[in-house]
Amino acid sequence: MTNRFSISSRFLSLPYLEKWMILGVVLGVISGLGALVFYFSIRATEFLFLDRFVGMQVPRPIGEGGSLQYIFSAVRYALLPVSTTIGGFLSGLIVYRFAPEAEGHGTDASIDAFHNKRGEIRRRVPLVKTIASAITIGSGGSAGREGPTAQISAGIGSALANVLHLGDSDRRMAVAVGIGAGIGTIFKAPVGGALLAAEVLYRRDMEVDAIYPAFIAAAVGYSIFGSVVGFEPIFGSTTYQFSTVRLPMYAVLGLVAGILAVLYVRSFYGIRRLFLRLKIPNYAKPAIGGFVAGVIALAFPEVLATGYGWIQLMIGEKLSAIPTFGLPLILVLLILPFAKILATSFSIGSGGSGGVFAPGMVIGASLGTIVGLFFSYLFPAYVPHLAPFVIIGMLSFFGAAGKVPISVLVMVVEMTGSLQLLPGAMVAVAISYVVSGQYTIYSSQKLSRKESPAHAGEFSIPLLAQIRIKEIKPEDISVTPDDVLATAEEKMESLGITSLPVVEGDRLLGTVYLYDILHRGSEKVREVMKQDKIMVGKETTAFDAWESITKEKSSWAAVISDGSYLGVVTLQDILSVYRSKIREMHASQ
Repeated sequence: MTNRFSISSRFLSLPYLEKWMILGVVLGVISGLGALVFYFSIRATEFLFLDRFVGMQVPRPIGEGGSLQYIFSAVRYALLPVSTTIGGFLSGLIVYRFAPEAEGHGTDASIDAFHNKRGEIRRRVPLVKTIASAITIGSGGSAGREGPTAQISAGIGSALANVLHLGDSDRRMAVAVGIGAGIGTIFKAPVGGALLAAEVLYRRDMEVDAIYPAFIAAAVGYSIFGSVVGFEPIFGSTTYQFSTVRLPMYAVLGLVAGILAVLYVRSFYGIRRLFLRLKIPNYAKPAIGGFVAGVIALAFPEVLATGYGWIQLMIGEKLSAIPTFGLPLILVLLILPFAKILATSFSIGSGGSGGVFAPGMVIGASLGTIVGLFFSYLFPAYVPHLAPFVIIGMLSFFGAAGKVPISVLVMVVEMTGSLQLLPGAMVAVAISYVVSGQYTIYSSQKLSRKESPAHAGEFSIPLLAQIRIKEIKPEDISVTPDDVLATAEEKMESLGITSLPVVEGDRLLGTVYLYDILHRGSEKVREVMKQDKIMVGKETTAFDAWESITKEKSSWAAVISDGSYLGVVTLQDILSVYRSKIREMHASQ
């Protein structure tokens, strides 16, 4: 016990860089090993459900052993809804029996733990999330592997922080780093993953302190994961020349992606609310969601599982490999984004376990394919390839839906090797991000650090600074320049103060002080008044007014509006309003 506390105290006493270099390496090892276990768990369940039970193989991306030579076939295709229903039921049974917080898309739960639960994630969550998500995805449910990986890594990071007896701040940081390292590892995109650790927590801000340790953790995790599955980018390496002519086309793609991102968010949470209202056991809900997703997959098998293989075929422009079942290919491509939105909403919104990032990539890729085909028809000489539109469609869509434009921009470049597309991608992402407004697929995100309980006190405004002088009724205690000093002295004594404002008409002239008028009762105020003016405006905060009054060693300040004297506010007036506000706050809690 003594040794354990000794290790903890040493970590706590280490400077920031040294402490998080060590913890970053440890979290990276955890992320790498966790990603490997999860990756092969998905492959195992896919083999059992899709390969053996349904008799079909989903296409795979080049970086995971796939190719562009894919022919769709399924021996027992009608069993797809059965597979997804069984997967949903088993996933729900495991999650709601052992760790209900492991339902849904994982990343959001980790974000919630960072903001609202002091970084606390129960130790059983990573194991439950691994099994439940592998079953959901492996059985064909429309879900991604990034959310579960994030929650797995974040959960283990939280547990590590508890073992080392680290404080709330460090535990929260371990969760944030775990999110970024886990996602960066499973996507083989360490730089983007590290940036995601800082960006995904907020809609309009970044947790800057997480970037340094996340870089270390993501690099270590990526090295371990890649050593086993290979380091080739998931979608291979693509090279396309940049063209300024296509920038307006990418801008249009960004506009459409932003609009579709709003639809994705509203559909997902609309269906989620529908399932929350269902009066049936929670563990049965993912089975219903899985069944609906399976029925959709009968017409659009592209919605199955992560969908990375279908993205690869779109990037490789092998559109003929996409099954159409007799429908025109263009019609299938037009419907596909909406089919994927529905399948994902039912698979995960019902309480199933899986991520929403990968489905977002499929939606964006299919949208990019449609827009690319449209412009290639109008301007064939300027759009010789669809792949740039597919890639930019992916990142502009999820950059908007997840409110992570910077990290997704980098991640997709890492996943495709398409560095030349960055200028066009930046234009599309910027537009989609603005168009999508405040809508986000991660409902636990805060607008900025100012709104996060993790930073309570750092950005809080004192209550006095929220009160304006216009909320206090000013009182006139002034004297005129022609009043005799005895009158001023009597007024000060009755009010218990040592100075008075001197006013003529509605104009503040100065101040008269008690120590200047003692025993000089027959003289006029104008003979001894000073030019001192302690003034505040109606919009001045009570905090600033209090500071001005005390700095001048007075007990009041004159309220001036458009140059006219309205009266004074005293320290007692400010204190009374402050106490009233306090009582209101307590009454509302």
